[in-house]
Amino acid sequence: MNVRIKFAKYGSLVFIGHLDVMRFFQKAMRRAGIPISYTGGYSPHQIMSFAQPLGLGMSSEGEYVDIQVYDTFSTEESVRRLNEVMTDGMRVLDYRELPEKAKGGMSVIAAADYMLWIEGREKFPENAKALWEEFLAKPEILAKKESKKGESEIDIRPHILDSQMEEDRLYLRVSTGSAINIKPDLVFRTFCETFPEQFEYLGNKLRIHRIDLYAEDENGGYISLNDMGTVVPEGRMS
Repeated sequence: MNVRIKFAKYGSLVFIGHLDVMRFFQKAMRRAGIPISYTGGYSPHQIMSFAQPLGLGMSSEGEYVDIQVYDTFSTEESVRRLNEVMTDGMRVLDYRELPEKAKGGMSVIAAADYMLWIEGREKFPENAKALWEEFLAKPEILAKKESKKGESEIDIRPHILDSQMEEDRLYLRVSTGSAINIKPDLVFRTFCETFPEQFEYLGNKLRIHRIDLYAEDENGGYISLNDMGTVVPEGRMS
């Protein structure tokens, strides 16, 4: 049986890396008594995979880890047990059973929602919304993207899937996953570089919060990874 756990990461824990998060959840499973399955062989380990590692320094309310279990408590009981062993800065939000042949979150993820703001500034410039609309109206938006193979220039416009500029926040939905992974700070930096007289890119003060992760649905839209599972009712285990 496959289960998807949704969790939040915030506070001082935004500065711990993905490997530390993975080790933390391995310990949490044992302490909470979650009936997680293990691999075979001489060195068994918990069957667990995370949907998309979160960048260092980012907070989130839309993180996911898939696990395989040989039995399960209800959603309510599982969330309660896990949160009893969580530390400040980490909280389990949901626990859902996946369909039998459902693919893992890592393989289906296609998009992510983010919220961005500048720490210490109450508002963006008054003309921010108009500039953002002008930015999106460009048929091509070239950005310099770093990778293991070096720096390359890509057109990020097709991968800005949705957005909303407010007076103090920028909301973005961007392509995310193994095929193409657009980071929100890349989008904002490119925007600032397009209008340098109005916007200064303050990378050290830019704050990013991930809201949710999505897969493509059968109609070409997007579905939250959480909505791909179903709530486990009471009475499954006592």
